[in-house]
Amino acid sequence: MRRRLIQSTLAVVLVVIAVFGVSLVIVETRTITETAKERVKSDAVRLASIVDSRLLVEDKVTAEILGDQMPDDRYAVVRIPGKPPIEVGSQPDGDVISATAPGEEGETVTVQEPRSSVTEEVARTLLIIGLVALLAVIAAVLLAIRQANRLASPLTDLAETAERLGSGDPRPRHRRYGVPELDRVADVLDASAERIARMLTAERRLAADASHQLRTPLTALSMRLEEITVTDDPDTVKEEATIALTQVERLTDVVERLLTNSRDPRTGSAVTFDLDEVIKQQLAEWRPAYRSAGRAIVTSGKRDLRAVGTPGAVAQVLAALIENSLMHGGGTVALRTRVTGNQVVVEVTDEGPGVPAELGSRIFERAISGRNSTGIGLAVARDLAEADGGRLEMLQAKPPVFGLFLSSTPPRKDPDEETRRTVR
Repeated sequence: MRRRLIQSTLAVVLVVIAVFGVSLVIVETRTITETAKERVKSDAVRLASIVDSRLLVEDKVTAEILGDQMPDDRYAVVRIPGKPPIEVGSQPDGDVISATAPGEEGETVTVQEPRSSVTEEVARTLLIIGLVALLAVIAAVLLAIRQANRLASPLTDLAETAERLGSGDPRPRHRRYGVPELDRVADVLDASAERIARMLTAERRLAADASHQLRTPLTALSMRLEEITVTDDPDTVKEEATIALTQVERLTDVVERLLTNSRDPRTGSAVTFDLDEVIKQQLAEWRPAYRSAGRAIVTSGKRDLRAVGTPGAVAQVLAALIENSLMHGGGTVALRTRVTGNQVVVEVTDEGPGVPAELGSRIFERAISGRNSTGIGLAVARDLAEADGGRLEMLQAKPPVFGLFLSSTPPRKDPDEETRRTVR
């Protein structure tokens, strides 16, 4: 492209120089020739007037006197009636420019100039025009190179940006070049880079969330399968197999929810559910792990609570809090339920050292962890709670108390009790 721009610019300049240069040469040649003729004629008239003035006073007219009035490259012949011709200068050879002027005393003055002087002047003019044309060509080449670089360099830069996007580096470069069309292309590429960056971030986040959310049910499932492998009691095998099937269903629910959220995060499936059942399920899942660690997990608080949300998402949040207490906490882990206003609160606490002061409110940020862990568990839990219409907060740092707030519904009424009240 750079070469084509230079060639096209140079071609245009050469055409312009050729057209205007030839015209200028023709005009200058004619002008110089006409000027030479006018000059010779003027010299003839001037010599004729000098001869007239001297003849009127009966003074001598000699070649020496007239020679002082003529340039060295001129030749003049003065013809006075009754006298021999008077020659001034040397008669030129070859083609000449000649002019004759009559005098008032009957004399004639003929002045000649060699045409070679005109040719030399035309040659000097052509040389000047050629030099100017050469300077114009050089200036045009330099300007074409500058303009080609101005256009080609941004295009090369844009091509590199597009190549970076294709190689997986979506960082926008925010470079502008002062050319509206190229700046428009740069704007589009930067916007595309930002969209790709957001998509890649969302994909990476989905992969991290999926890994973290699938780890808990897979761990629980593996523990149940281990229980099955080490026991010979058919009743225990049946019980553990039933729990394992429940884990598989939960795993399927997690996968479906992840796929749904990846397609449209606004899509929800909130229902009214029995909170006690979810808590009971979590206790059953995590007791073997706590038992292996020599610790206990208990529950207390208000019973028969119903909340609005997605049971699977609530289970995931509670599992993240319970796992967090298992990994980073100590002593007994307690799940307490209470009601505040129109919300149900599930508090998860343990007897460990609590959240370090340097973490503080950053505990829910991604990649923030007090130990060697992924640092996304609490972040994912908070996202799940907020997507489900609730919220997850750290109520106390030492000892650690995390609270899951969910919308509540009125407690279920016993139909038999309602009937007895009606009868009374």
